[in-house]
Amino acid sequence: MPDYGVDGLDSDTLRALIFSATLAVLVAAEYVAPHRPQQRRQRWRVNSLMLLAGNLLARLALPLTAVGAAALAAENQWGMLTLTSFPDYLVIMASVAVLDITIYWQHRLFHQLPVLWRLHRVHHGDREVDVTTGIRFHPAEIVLSMVVKIAVIIALGVPVVAVMIFEVLLSSCALFNHSNIRLPDSIESLLRKILITPSLHRVHHSCVRVETNSNYGFSVPWWDRLFGSYCGTPGAGEEGLVLGLGADERRLPVTLFGLLCDPFSRSQE
Repeated sequence: MPDYGVDGLDSDTLRALIFSATLAVLVAAEYVAPHRPQQRRQRWRVNSLMLLAGNLLARLALPLTAVGAAALAAENQWGMLTLTSFPDYLVIMASVAVLDITIYWQHRLFHQLPVLWRLHRVHHGDREVDVTTGIRFHPAEIVLSMVVKIAVIIALGVPVVAVMIFEVLLSSCALFNHSNIRLPDSIESLLRKILITPSLHRVHHSCVRVETNSNYGFSVPWWDRLFGSYCGTPGAGEEGLVLGLGADERRLPVTLFGLLCDPFSRSQE
């Protein structure tokens, strides 16, 4: 299966380079303009290993990447978009928007369905939020998310270029909106009109359940506004915001093995 990229780089390598550059810039920004002081060493190690475990499981469990699914759909002329005659730029824009809203609703379901929350609470169990929280997802959640994404790509016939744009957008925005950076008020007020900013996403990581169940978008705030899940500020204020799981939920293990096993623990029942 061909894997499309730029100037000889395959899509995985290109995405990895952009991811690494974005991560490096945000880590530096967290040191220069941190929102809160943090303990990093153990959290960063565990969160990074969680990313590696998720990628490994996805490669072993799934025969296709998102870009590979798009290439397969294109070769076989699968998907509803192959039946249209819209200009390419409209197809690409619509495809990115549909994938974006799909992730919004997928995220919302992971909060609402108990069996999915078992997996997703590993992400919310981080007791601090910084750029590495954006890569802290249970491997089973990563695989389920990939299955949903691949299904939508094939059903619609999403073009390869649209998938590549979306994948870069997904990873870059996830790193940015989890980052522990403080933006100047003037920039924050303007930027949050078009992007999920770190301060908006910190509300989503509040220990208050009604705030946890808000701001599901990862890139733009428009879906939250449209579907009534937008929350601009935490009830306790920015400085009083407590992150992590609520008082009605037990604390998660801090080791990688403990976090991997937690969703399947009988103590969840």
